[in-house]
Amino acid sequence: MIRAKLWFRCAAMHDPVTPMVAQPALVGWEAKKRRVDLTIERAFSGEELVKRMKGWVTTDPVKVTEIVKRYGRLKVLDDRELVIELEKEENFDKLQNDLAAEFGGEVDIELKPRKA
Repeated sequence: MIRAKLWFRCAAMHDPVTPMVAQPALVGWEAKKRRVDLTIERAFSGEELVKRMKGWVTTDPVKVTEIVKRYGRLKVLDDRELVIELEKEENFDKLQNDLAAEFGGEVDIELKPRKA
């Protein structure tokens, strides 16, 4: 199993950016007939996190996720960091080529070093 970082081009500053979970989503309820004081924190999945980049990056995040799913899966590590998990090294190369063909330099990936 190898992991890679996914980098988008920021629509405002044109720097490479990757989404991070700063704080889990806080979900609550509104009741019609009474007050409900119940809330839950819920982490985003990798795909949800990428989709929330729409409008903030120069590409369509949905198209990016479709290409990534051909070779691996988007995952949020430690409820914070977005990575792509790939089974084989050649999938990294194929994914990198497909992203470059579809988006040019607007989306990049880089291998994430393994922790020692």
